[in-house]
Amino acid sequence: MCSAHVQGPSAADLTAQAKIRTAAIAHFARDGFQKTNVRTIAATAGVSAGLVIHHFGSKEKLRAVCDDHVLRILTQRANSTSPAGLQELFGQYQSDPEEYHLHMRYMVRAIEEDTPAATTFVNTMVDESEQILRAGIADGSLRPSSDVRVLAVLSVLVSLTTLTMPAPLARTLGHEQAGPDLLRRIGLPMLEVFTRGMYADDSILKAAQAAWDDAQESPHPEKRDE
Repeated sequence: MCSAHVQGPSAADLTAQAKIRTAAIAHFARDGFQKTNVRTIAATAGVSAGLVIHHFGSKEKLRAVCDDHVLRILTQRANSTSPAGLQELFGQYQSDPEEYHLHMRYMVRAIEEDTPAATTFVNTMVDESEQILRAGIADGSLRPSSDVRVLAVLSVLVSLTTLTMPAPLARTLGHEQAGPDLLRRIGLPMLEVFTRGMYADDSILKAAQAAWDDAQESPHPEKRDE
């Protein structure tokens, strides 16, 4: 048997695949999936359209590869909640801010187009956040919650806002663009909310719980005939 048949892809093949994937992510993020064609991706990557099909089979399969790549990176970033994880996240941002923003734009486009990637991304983040929360509650590092699943959803909402709305957030806080200064300004108050909470006592919580209990116990009014 010829050894060429059992070896993995060459370095040149891997480099070409990476270039194609990067070009596809950029075009899908900017132009959307439907408006982007294989020839455009190939031209940006500096390869032939035939090579794109050779490596990925179709535009649909190429998007699936892009989805998996971006999902893995963004999920890891969004769940970087430990001190070490936050430091690593900040280091990644500083090392390649353009790539960071590109991946966020890609997911924004996926959410706008309601693609399977967006649903998978949100579901994955919620599932992983719930596991982290339950582990923290079990070891005593987090306070118990009345509904851990909903708490995970709320945590993901904060992460998604940070990931998908950097430019509006930056302008709201007086920054020209998203960057290290914005991350520094958001980071500490966010951790203050998570660590200390906002309300000085539990009176609002108790009032809300009482109102909810009353609504559950009260019978629904009968509909009257006109």
